[in-house]
Amino acid sequence: MEFSHVPVLLLEAIEGLNVEESGVYIDGTAGGGGHSEAILKKLKSGKLISIDQDPDAIAFLREKLAKYENSTVVQENFLNMDKVARELSINEVDGVLMDLGVSSHQFDTKERGFSYRYDAPLDMRMSQKGVSAYDLVNELPWQELAGIIKNYGEEKFAKGIALAIERQRQSAPIETTQQLVDVIKSAIPARFKREKGHPAKRTFQALRIAVNREIDVLQQGLDSAFSILRPGGRLVVITFHSLENRIVKKKMVSWSQGCTCPSEFPICVCNKKPRAKLINKRAIEPSRQEAEENPRSKSAKLRVCEKI
Repeated sequence: MEFSHVPVLLLEAIEGLNVEESGVYIDGTAGGGGHSEAILKKLKSGKLISIDQDPDAIAFLREKLAKYENSTVVQENFLNMDKVARELSINEVDGVLMDLGVSSHQFDTKERGFSYRYDAPLDMRMSQKGVSAYDLVNELPWQELAGIIKNYGEEKFAKGIALAIERQRQSAPIETTQQLVDVIKSAIPARFKREKGHPAKRTFQALRIAVNREIDVLQQGLDSAFSILRPGGRLVVITFHSLENRIVKKKMVSWSQGCTCPSEFPICVCNKKPRAKLINKRAIEPSRQEAEENPRSKSAKLRVCEKI
C-alpha cells in the first residue's frame, strides 16, 4: 500500500523530543511513519509506540517499521495513549509527539472524501467508521451546521452556506464533495470568491473537525499525553490551524503557570506550582525552504513543553 506523507518540521520535532537512546516514546499520530522512523533511528535499547486510528496508516506502518525490533504499532485514537501504554506495561514515557490534522494520504485518496479538489462521496472519517460528513450535511438542522462552520471553520458566510445546504437537501441529498462545493460557492458573494484560497476550504475544515471530534479529542489527548510523561519528559505538538494552535498554547501555558493569587495578596494561598516548562515560548514554524518544498507545511506550528 502506498501512503505518501512528507513529515512536517521533522528535524525540529526530533530535536524538541530530545530523544535518548534508551528512552520510551509515543508517536500519537504516526500516519506515514516519517516521524516514527526518525525516532527509531536514534534509539538503541529504547522503545517507540506508534499510534494511529486510520486502518490504512496502520497497515502501512506495520510494513514500514517491521525491521525495527523496538517498534510497536497500535491502532487507536491518540486520546487513549495512556491506556495503550498501560496495556503494554509502560507507566511513563520520555516523550510524546503529536502531529495533528489530516495526512497527505487522506487528502489525496479521493474516495476518503476529505478534499474539495476531488469529486468523491462525502466521508471525512479518519477512523473509517462512525458518523460521516454526509450524515452531518444532510441531517443536522441548518442552525447547528452554521455553528459548526462558523466555530470550526471561522467562515464569515457560515449562515448563508448552512441555509444553502438546507435548500439543496430539500430536493435531494448532498452526496458528493463536488455537490457540496457547488452549494458553498453559490452562497458566497462573487467578490469574496476571488480571495486567497478555495471558497470551500473553511467549510470542509469545519466538517472534518466535527466528524472526527478533533477539538474534544485534542483536549483529551493533550491531558492523556501529559499524564504519562515522566519528569523531564517532553511533549511535542505540531498544529495546522489556529483553533488547534490556540488550544495547545493555552494548555501548555496553563501547565507552566505557578501561583495564580491576586497580586495584592501578601502570600500565596493557592499553593499552585508549575507542572511544566515551555521549551519554546513562541511557536516554531517551517523554514522558507520547507514551505516551498512542501506547501502543506506552511501553516504548521510546533510547540514543546517539558514536564517538571
